[in-house]
Amino acid sequence: MKEFLKRKEIEISWQRYGIDVLGSMAYGLFASLLVGTILNTIGKEAGIQFLTEYISPIASKSAGAAIGIAVAYALKAPPLVLFASAVVGTAGYELGGPVGTLFSVLIGAEFGKMVSKETKIDILITPIVTILIGGVIASFLGPPLNALMSGIGAVIIQATNLRPFLMGVIVSVIVGMVLTLPISSAALCMMLGLAGLAGGAAAAGCSAQMIGFASGMAAVMATTRGSRRARATRLEAKTLEKEGGLGRSTVAAGSTFSAFQ
Repeated sequence: MKEFLKRKEIEISWQRYGIDVLGSMAYGLFASLLVGTILNTIGKEAGIQFLTEYISPIASKSAGAAIGIAVAYALKAPPLVLFASAVVGTAGYELGGPVGTLFSVLIGAEFGKMVSKETKIDILITPIVTILIGGVIASFLGPPLNALMSGIGAVIIQATNLRPFLMGVIVSVIVGMVLTLPISSAALCMMLGLAGLAGGAAAAGCSAQMIGFASGMAAVMATTRGSRRARATRLEAKTLEKEGGLGRSTVAAGSTFSAFQ
């Protein structure tokens, strides 16, 4: 069994599912929904209807497919599984939102990888298995998972509105900590649907964490440069000392030779 899973590039680990998949999921989100939002804002400010009425809606509607492909790519899915995951991602996003997309594509793609290149009609079997398994997961698990994550997000938003300072601190600290972890803070906030004060607190936490990270890196770089300069100074002093000792030795030898003469 282990040899089969290894041959199919199926790795059941936190690294694969908790880090690689969530990070890739964030890339799919950025490449579709968030880029569409940015273009929509640019279109509104610049008065470009092509961006607001055409490009932005299409980018937003393509979020499920983009996330599906991104998740399958993180799972190292073969081409047919990768392409079929666009369909699974669309279904998962429609039925269960971002978290529905994540689970439906993850399970569907892994099953698709199992049957990939195992039959003579692989071009039919692999995408059919991927789409069917992923579609079943999306239809059964998508709605309750989406409701659960949305409920948690709603509780966080409501609590932040009632106790802005306390909950703002808690949300900002948690999101800031998640930002430094290998998992994706963007994917987490997207699945929870954080908005309003809670979304602002999350953004503040990310900003504070990155400023602190940049300051820490600057301190490390300054310390490194100081250490290099100190080492260079010590080497230069040793070199001058050796040259001075050599000069003194030469003078002493010359004096001895003169006295001998």
